Amino acid sequence: MPPSALRKYRLIIVPGGDFVAMAKNMSGPTAASIRSAVRYGVSYFGICAGGFLAGRVYDDGLELAPGTKFGFYSAATRGIRRAPVRIATADGHTLEQYWEDGPQFTGWGAVIGKYPDGAPAIVEGRAGRGRVILIGVHAEAPESWRKGMRFATPVQADNDYAAGLIRAALNGQPIAHY
Repeated sequence: MPPSALRKYRLIIVPGGDFVAMAKNMSGPTAASIRSAVRYGVSYFGICAGGFLAGRVYDDGLELAPGTKFGFYSAATRGIRRAPVRIATADGHTLEQYWEDGPQFTGWGAVIGKYPDGAPAIVEGRAGRGRVILIGVHAEAPESWRKGMRFATPVQADNDYAAGLIRAALNGQPIAHY
């Protein structure tokens, strides 16, 4: 889809998945179209892998956070692959959300939410005129993803939080930052 067609939309949502495979399989023209649309003013909402892709993934990525290569949240270095993780938000709430090999966003954007170690879990910034929100956890995760794990936060509360972030991205609503 050319940038002119993407510019007709208000929001691009890029979900989780295998961010390395996603980056390698995204053509240069596709990445350029997304980057151009966001810089023109379309908002971008990157969930987990979509957050990784906003930066630099080897020689690929969208470069919405120019030159930034995001690392994994510190649980990954301890061999944890998926877990409930407490996210502290700038508005004073704490939500336990589903995390699976997700990024942390040190060095880019205004922090909206933090992991327990203080690393940025949710950030917001700009790429040209476009608003970019990146989230390293899966607040949108359904109950079925939580099997075998205990969460302090009900799934509906996490899903409502995800919906609020998406509405903010779509409508330009303010979000509390640290």
